Amino acid sequence: MADSAPEPARIDTSKPHPARMYDYYLGGKDHYTVDAEAAEQVLDYTPDARNFAHANRQFMHRSVRTLARDHGVRQFLDIGTGVPTQPNLHQVAQAEAPECRVVYADNDPIVLAHARALLQGTPEGRVAYVQADVREPAAILGSEEVRSTLDFDRPIALSLCALMHFVPDEHGAYEIVRELVGALPSGSFLTLSHGTVDFDPEAMACTQDVYVRARIPIQLRTGTDIARFFEGLDMLDPGLAVTHRWRPDADQPLADLTDAQAGFYGGVARKA
Repeated sequence: MADSAPEPARIDTSKPHPARMYDYYLGGKDHYTVDAEAAEQVLDYTPDARNFAHANRQFMHRSVRTLARDHGVRQFLDIGTGVPTQPNLHQVAQAEAPECRVVYADNDPIVLAHARALLQGTPEGRVAYVQADVREPAAILGSEEVRSTLDFDRPIALSLCALMHFVPDEHGAYEIVRELVGALPSGSFLTLSHGTVDFDPEAMACTQDVYVRARIPIQLRTGTDIARFFEGLDMLDPGLAVTHRWRPDADQPLADLTDAQAGFYGGVARKA
């Protein structure tokens, strides 16, 4: 377990942040009025945005359990961590294998302020946090937290859940993912989920406008465009799927959602 957490940084409450808006959709308490107001505007256009967030969170839990239980993965790099929400990724992984090692990365200081909650792992494993932006992959990969926690001679599962739609094409979204995956050893995995325009293009265009007006870069993509993030990798069954349809649990709470109500695609793929 990591011995200490970084010191909290100054939190900008003058504009919304997607991590805090996501916390609002999940029913959390770690957001500000500006985040709630922007999230409510999204809900005006997309009433199922809360379902999007919950279905995505459950997809993350199932994918982590699958990788730890069925594929023996013991190392995870979670970029775009978001505000801590129980159970966190390391809790899911370490419930399967207590020796799992996890590094979280996010660029919102409110996540940094709660980093101690993220660092409470098992004695057998290790959990670390790095304040970083996915748009600077080399800084993440070269950070002391990553290099001292993860062994790049053994498989690593890279988690990019509900993140890459905040990196438009002009910011090099596909190149960023290729650089991150390229640094991982053979046998590693990419888990990625992403908002889509496939099911309700008009509502999602309005939703994008809310983020743009809040000065949050965003590009919701088609399923075909999302599949490009996995090029050159071997997809696990069932391939790219709407999140609530990716290996659903028998008692999954959101099993009855339509694809439009789940709103995100997700997939897991292995690097040969």
